[in-house]
Amino acid sequence: MGCVQFMCARIGMVTGRGLAGALRKKFPRWVLVIFSLALLAANTINVGSDLAGMSDAADMLTGINSHWFVVLFGIGIAYATIQFRYHQIAMILKWLALFLFAYVITAFVVGPDWRAVVHDTFIPSWPKGHGAWQNLVAILGTTISPYLFFWQASEEVEEEKAMGRRMLRQREGATGREINNRKLDVGVGTFFSNVVMYFIILTCALTLHAHGMQNIETSKQAAEALKPLAGSLAYTLYTVGLIGVGLLAIPTLSGSGAYALAETFHWREGLDLPFKSAHYFYGVVILSTLLGIGMDFAGINPVRALFWTAIINGLLAPFLLVGILLAACDRKLMQNQPSSMLSRVVVGLTAVAMFAAAIAMFVI
Repeated sequence: MGCVQFMCARIGMVTGRGLAGALRKKFPRWVLVIFSLALLAANTINVGSDLAGMSDAADMLTGINSHWFVVLFGIGIAYATIQFRYHQIAMILKWLALFLFAYVITAFVVGPDWRAVVHDTFIPSWPKGHGAWQNLVAILGTTISPYLFFWQASEEVEEEKAMGRRMLRQREGATGREINNRKLDVGVGTFFSNVVMYFIILTCALTLHAHGMQNIETSKQAAEALKPLAGSLAYTLYTVGLIGVGLLAIPTLSGSGAYALAETFHWREGLDLPFKSAHYFYGVVILSTLLGIGMDFAGINPVRALFWTAIINGLLAPFLLVGILLAACDRKLMQNQPSSMLSRVVVGLTAVAMFAAAIAMFVI
């Protein structure tokens, strides 16, 4: 994950373009349209699922019907995304990331057998059956997810614009120090994101799965099932974490889809622009959020929707990785600063592994 995200960051830094803008130099527009629309669809379903999770959590904490919170959170987040400028949003998201550690604390509150945990972590069993391969593809699609590719590259461009590099020629190329700083930043960020994901999986395995609860349909159901198994503290941490994760994820999900479409169709884009200067870009953010709100009122199962979008992302990601590799190896596009051979090998092997998992899901 770290190598993939750093490769996307490098593309944004040295080309001065977002990922779709860079890929546009390598592929015909119709290819980007397909990927961008698929990304938008998957992201919108994720937005709806996250809104449902946040609203269920708020319902549990306040006793107020979750439908009200879906509308409140959806409109509030969309408004903040449009109203605040990039540096403000970036600062808010950095602090919201602290909410993720609620899940790490929850795992310790549960009190697992750490010897067994360490053993099963480093000596995992091979996936058996169609369902296990589906789960693996979903995990890969959640971890190495297309929306993160587009968001990473676009935020590099936003960072440069914030430094006054408004013109493309001013953003092209990057110093060795800038690249090394970003490598450290991405490495630390992806490490902690995977730590959080690990503890979420661990907590669910130790509580819900261990007690045969494998058909959870809502986050509220998961939290309420967790309470008698792990105690009130774990229940509260999990619930608060749901709200924090939603606040962190939704702007990223709606924003990455907007970046992809804007760069594909040459729309003005950027969180540093006011609404009137980038109305198509912000229109995608609004559309994605409204459709996400609509999911809740349509009665769509958010957990199942989240699972299937993770699978879609797991199927879409390896194809995008091939495109990213081709862009990252293009010396002309990359201003004679292509990705290193090590990065190419790691990302290439990642793509192969994801293709293999996807094929296994269909044939086993």
